[in-house]
Amino acid sequence: MVSCGGDSRELDFLRVRKVTFTTFFEDHYICYAKQRKRTWRRDQELFNLRLKDTFGRKKLTQITRSQIQTFHTGLRNEGLAGATCDHFVKLLRRSLNLAVEWGMLEKNPASGFKLFNEPNAVECYLDDDELHRLLVVLHNDTNRPVCNIALWLLSTGARLNEALRARWDHVDRDTRVWRIPAITAKAKRVRSVPPNDSALAVLDNIDTEEYFDHLFINRKSGKPYTTIHKAWERIRTEAGLPHLRIHDLRHSYASFLVNSGISLFQVQQILGHSQPQVTQRYSHLSTRTLQEAANTAAVIINRASSAPLCHAPGRSPADYGCPPSGHPGGALRGRPWHSLR
Repeated sequence: MVSCGGDSRELDFLRVRKVTFTTFFEDHYICYAKQRKRTWRRDQELFNLRLKDTFGRKKLTQITRSQIQTFHTGLRNEGLAGATCDHFVKLLRRSLNLAVEWGMLEKNPASGFKLFNEPNAVECYLDDDELHRLLVVLHNDTNRPVCNIALWLLSTGARLNEALRARWDHVDRDTRVWRIPAITAKAKRVRSVPPNDSALAVLDNIDTEEYFDHLFINRKSGKPYTTIHKAWERIRTEAGLPHLRIHDLRHSYASFLVNSGISLFQVQQILGHSQPQVTQRYSHLSTRTLQEAANTAAVIINRASSAPLCHAPGRSPADYGCPPSGHPGGALRGRPWHSLR
């Protein structure tokens, strides 16, 4: 069993049966999650919001599948989105899986539980006018550090956490490589991002290289930013884009690549997606590019339609219903392809 003290020991059967879900979550699960999940605070929040009131006083062995079903359905009846309802059950399932692993529970009642699995991907892509309005603000607003962070996100497709943790020793301007350490990357593996010209321009406009380890520094505190949401809300409102989230800058970067003909495989590598299915969400953006690609077939067909017809050995143009060579109507140029026999 894992505890906050980090020691492993077996609990006697009677003691295990007395452990409530609150005790288990606060004394065992959350301590374990803090060392392994960057989103452990979200787990704590979900527990405090709903799980504690519903399951907190129950002993681990008293939690039933029927209770979980009633809880899950009740959340939906309250008006919560299906994906939100699922998040609570996923956390319950994940924590109880650990209880089973640590010998505190024989079987997980949430195992194999059917979720709503509703798609909840919300994506916003900047059109040309919106991009122009945003850039005007980002280039002129007085809060230069936050504007530079936003420009960096828009120019690299990085996640906010990756940008806020970026260090100068992670960036090589000569080779145009920004290395994101595994501890920062969402997929927990090192990845490299190729900074483009606009990203390098951001580096030229920030003056922290010789004085700080991190790229983006809050001048008031002298420390790296941990959040920019309050300043971002003001900036996006000023640009007339109150709906634009920070993460939408990453989506817009991906749309720039896809609509320029960059393959989804290349986009996957640049964005650092561990699964190609994640990158597939951008496939619909390439409609214009696909239309241009498909039109190459029309070019070939039209070219072949207007070219002189090559007849097979031993057969003459007359066999195809064509006038002999030299005849005023002998040229096939301009005849529709479906008229050839």
